Amino acid sequence: LSVPNILTRMGVSEGFWHHEFWLPPGATWEDLKESADVHYPQPQDLLLCIPGALLLIFVRCLFERTVALPLGRGLGVSDKRRPKVQTNATLEGFYVLLGGTPKEKDLVSLAKQSDLPIKKLETWFRHRRAQDRPRLIKKFGEASWRFMFYFTSFFSGLALLYDKPWFWDHTVCWLKFPQQPLPPTLGWFYLLELSFYCSLVATLPFDVKRKDFKEQIIHHITTITLIFVSYCANMIRFGMIVMLVHDASDYILELAKMLHYLKWQRVCDAVFIAFAVVFIVSRLVIFPLIVYYYFVTKLPLFPISCLINAFLMVLQLLHIFWSYLIIQMIFSVILRGAKRQDARSDTEESDRSEAEDPAKNQ
Repeated sequence: LSVPNILTRMGVSEGFWHHEFWLPPGATWEDLKESADVHYPQPQDLLLCIPGALLLIFVRCLFERTVALPLGRGLGVSDKRRPKVQTNATLEGFYVLLGGTPKEKDLVSLAKQSDLPIKKLETWFRHRRAQDRPRLIKKFGEASWRFMFYFTSFFSGLALLYDKPWFWDHTVCWLKFPQQPLPPTLGWFYLLELSFYCSLVATLPFDVKRKDFKEQIIHHITTITLIFVSYCANMIRFGMIVMLVHDASDYILELAKMLHYLKWQRVCDAVFIAFAVVFIVSRLVIFPLIVYYYFVTKLPLFPISCLINAFLMVLQLLHIFWSYLIIQMIFSVILRGAKRQDARSDTEESDRSEAEDPAKNQ
């Protein structure tokens, strides 16, 4: 069966899968017909990302409960003691319905209703917000899971691509495109990455909410779109290189977070600087000047290549934004020794990774 026929059976419009949209000029879906010896990407394979994401969420919960949390406690991860909040139905009702940062006029109104001075109200809301902030042990568990995945993903991808000539010579990456058979191992790796990012989107509401929450959503949606589209268009070689370049720094960031939560600050600073170097080199040098360069110079223009190009530009803008935050963090905290944010402030608990966490992503 050809790709359009398979997808038509799945209820997807055949017009949407017209070869002129998905493939370079002169190529058709007939060129990607499978045989007993040759396998090409089939879009319906990506449906496996749904059970794959659910499985990863289950594995993550199991890993955090049985490995990460006991490890964190054993190594001494602990939270500062948080002040108790006196029960007050009026203030609690406002907190739940309207948020934890009342405006001045709200404070005046609440002061009349509760017969409390405004200063005590401000203290109550500050302490109440502190109660809802995620604890360090939860952050340590999340960072441990992402460290394990990114570490495994990067070095597994490196092992898969190390002997591929197109990994070292990017001109070969586009040789005979799109008629490039798909090795089963690369297909499963692609599916694993897609499942992982789908699991991240599914757990975003329950994970620690960082200051770059909106950027994380943009990054995850962009990444999922690029993986899906590049798989369907058989840009597996290019997609593998892009994923490997992005995974190169992610596990180092998660390691720096773990060390920070353990309060091993000198080691954390050293690892964070290593992360900054790898991140900037991989995403501001290798990605745009090598990977992206060969994409725009070796591939003819057609609708899907233009779409991928647009999403790659979104990624690059995120890289620049996060690089700025990383450099700012190095100068303000590590080199100048600026005081870290007080845990009692209205923002999230002091956490170096909060400023760089966007780099994770992707």
